[in-house]
Amino acid sequence: MAGDGDFYTRDRPDQTDLTEDRPRGGGPEEPHSRGTWPVWLIVLMVVVLFVIVVVLLG
Repeated sequence: MAGDGDFYTRDRPDQTDLTEDRPRGGGPEEPHSRGTWPVWLIVLMVVVLFVIVVVLLG
């Protein structure tokens, strides 16, 4: 009868380190971001609307 060590190592491959199918940590491709121009556009529109309302009602 085989010992406990032989029982588990008998069916194992020689190369036991497997490469990950889906590696973690981001990778070389970063997600595409739109940048900050939409935020600045909204801020500019709010400021322009505020100035127009102040000029018309002031």
